[in-house]
Amino acid sequence: MKALRTPEECFANLPDYDFAENYVNISDTEGGQLRMHYLDEGPSEADPILLLHGEPSWSYLYRHMIPVLVAAGHRVVVPDLVGFGKSDKPSEKEDYTYGRHITWISELLFDSLNLSNITFFGQDWGGLIGLRLVGTTPERFSRVVVGNTGLPTGDQPLSSAFMAWQKFSQESPHFDIGKIVNSACVSDFSEEVTSAYNAPFPDDTYKAGARIFPSLVPTTPDNPESKNNQDAWEVLKRFEKPFLTCFSDSDPVTKGGETAFLGTVPGTVNQQHATIEDAGHFLQEDKGPELAKIINAFISRN
Repeated sequence: MKALRTPEECFANLPDYDFAENYVNISDTEGGQLRMHYLDEGPSEADPILLLHGEPSWSYLYRHMIPVLVAAGHRVVVPDLVGFGKSDKPSEKEDYTYGRHITWISELLFDSLNLSNITFFGQDWGGLIGLRLVGTTPERFSRVVVGNTGLPTGDQPLSSAFMAWQKFSQESPHFDIGKIVNSACVSDFSEEVTSAYNAPFPDDTYKAGARIFPSLVPTTPDNPESKNNQDAWEVLKRFEKPFLTCFSDSDPVTKGGETAFLGTVPGTVNQQHATIEDAGHFLQEDKGPELAKIINAFISRN
């Protein structure tokens, strides 16, 4: 598998991103290796909070949440998915599958870091991947928080906004990552923040993962991962550990998505589920410190 590595100078002088780099090598599933990047902040002996980003963002998305969570005494682990951020980027769209993302992130979190007693937060693809991990290794997770995400099986239609986004990702000749992320937020980016979201992708050859990700979402029951998502739902239907939904009020892609979890996952009962106001799809960008405080309070209560 041929992979690209974004030059280090592309990440120089990113605003509010002064975190130490951490890297591990994982199997590319074809006999080679890929280098994955992750942030690991806070006391190493504390139970970890795992923050997973989605499409087409990277760990930069969590820069305003990490300090709030660390200040409360938590260890915070924030990977860059393969194809994003400072992680290696396989060059061909065909290199990326939903199943491979599960394998790659599992090797980092469980084989390399051996994380347990995890409080998980996932948004967008971070939820699609992380909830599968909860489904396969529920014993490693103490709590779950989800926002603006889901675990689709293809049995129910997804929003028209998502289907339009999926079409755009495959057909648009221009794929400006920074502008795409900004367009899915309520707040407006500075030029420096827009550049930070573009930093992992110095040219279009680095964008294979970002381009293909939306088409990997199970939108029909014959998707190769639909059965695995159904199996994960069966585990979630028995998941009694604390489970919080924290969706925003201004995301047409996932609007109403919390209802799939409420009343289905036993752990959602008697939790203080939240709606983040004045926040778009990337609620971490619009209301990061507020979301981090909600997670801190959720951990304290449970």
